[in-house]
Amino acid sequence: MVVVKSVKIDGESIRIFNSAIYIFESSSGFSLQLDLIVSEVTVKKYRKFENLIMEIELEDGRILQTIMHAKILPGGLPQLNLFSELDDLNEYEDFDKINENDSWFPNIEEGITLEEIRKVEMPLEEVSLKLKLPINQIEWLKAQKKSVLNEMFKEVIKDIMKKQNL
Repeated sequence: MVVVKSVKIDGESIRIFNSAIYIFESSSGFSLQLDLIVSEVTVKKYRKFENLIMEIELEDGRILQTIMHAKILPGGLPQLNLFSELDDLNEYEDFDKINENDSWFPNIEEGITLEEIRKVEMPLEEVSLKLKLPINQIEWLKAQKKSVLNEMFKEVIKDIMKKQNL
């Protein structure tokens, strides 16, 4: 079984939590498949690209450089599913081969939780709130810097979540 050691996308190293690399055989031919569990931040960064320049370092020291097509699968853990068509299988003799009719596929989500991924890289999202407050509180909020308000709300929400055991 071939194991992925590291991955670079467009020259940038990405953090992978688990992976599987294999040859997929379908009626239309063979493709190299790379399934990666990554952070939500990484998925968001690369979801808009159809083709990515990949550098895949394997544990045995081999380095594969290829252009791969990206798919984002909804649900479950954040994943990048990448593939490229293959003409010559000689380089890939030791790779697992999976046929489209097989009932078994690599389960790269096993043993990993979203909470563990978020401990490494927590995504940040913008949120807008509509509140009814006394005018003096609104004036005070408007006078604050955005960075101060962000930090204040993070702490207040963290305290409330701690009290509710979340």
